Amino acid sequence: MSRELDSELGFSQEEIAECLARQGLLSLELEFTRACNLRCTYCYSSAGEALENELSLDELCAVVEHARDLGARRIILLGGGEPLLFPAVREIIRHIDALGLSQAIFTNGICLDTALCRFLFENRVTVAVKQNSFLPAVQDALAGVRGAHAGIQRGLRLLMDAGYPDAEHRLCVQSVICRANRAEMGDMWVWAREHGITPYFEALTDQGRAREHPDLTLSAAELQQVFQELAEIDRRRFGISWNARPPIAGFTCRRHLYSCLVNSQGFVQPCPGVDISVGNVREKPLGAILRDSRVIRDLRGIYRQIDPACRACRFAGTCYGCRGNAYQATGSYLAADPGCWLKSTVAGEACACGGGE
Repeated sequence: MSRELDSELGFSQEEIAECLARQGLLSLELEFTRACNLRCTYCYSSAGEALENELSLDELCAVVEHARDLGARRIILLGGGEPLLFPAVREIIRHIDALGLSQAIFTNGICLDTALCRFLFENRVTVAVKQNSFLPAVQDALAGVRGAHAGIQRGLRLLMDAGYPDAEHRLCVQSVICRANRAEMGDMWVWAREHGITPYFEALTDQGRAREHPDLTLSAAELQQVFQELAEIDRRRFGISWNARPPIAGFTCRRHLYSCLVNSQGFVQPCPGVDISVGNVREKPLGAILRDSRVIRDLRGIYRQIDPACRACRFAGTCYGCRGNAYQATGSYLAADPGCWLKSTVAGEACACGGGE
């Protein structure tokens, strides 16, 4: 059985083609606040304290409505920091549900209690819990806070007690693949599969606090080994087949064709990794920002514009590696992903795009 995570967390080729044709959205990634109760060593946003002038509840709800009007069917609640610390998180979730949109929240799980888990379940929220290690010392070190492991495990237990996962209530574990947890990847993957949990294991992007911890980053060859081990586990033990390629195990990232991110201050970015502001929803409607942005146009035409080494790859047209990793490492969001072990050695001129409008 072929079942890449695209079928669970993404959209079909036909849906994406239709979205590109109308210059709309299928999903929106939404940050609430940079406030966080952890200080993760790999955090893309260096989260900790709330930023000045973050979006209000009314502004966040308006952004969601605009995304819906552009065709979005799913809202991804990132927080930027820890979304459950946002005082009005329940109101946002209720609003998204009332609009008939699906939603997923990425959380470290530490703020969860019985009532909140029941609320998430009743509102059909997909929950992704950030679990990076089974070992308390490793998890706490990666989270930058003592006791994080215990809090994460408690949160997962409470979600399962509330009824997660089942056919209508997906539970995921998000893990950043790095040197500290590399030896655990197989065991964590098997545990997730055996509990009906979707594993969302992704390569580390060199931004935010990760730049202060270069020892965490695996080489492309090391990443290849991890991805191939996980693919073999799925094939052999679970009858699930997928191609091993970055940046997410079992999943082809195609978010740039149909999504964008609105951060907690209203700035629109292609994704967390390509942290280029292409406009602000306080100054211009979301649809106009997407339509007028050269960066968005470049990324929506990524398969035509990407580095020649990627255009020569056997997966050209279905995969583009990690645009965030490419941008953070090279300054070009059209460059080959330096963490990709599949890119062709065909010579070609470097792409000239950099950042900004």
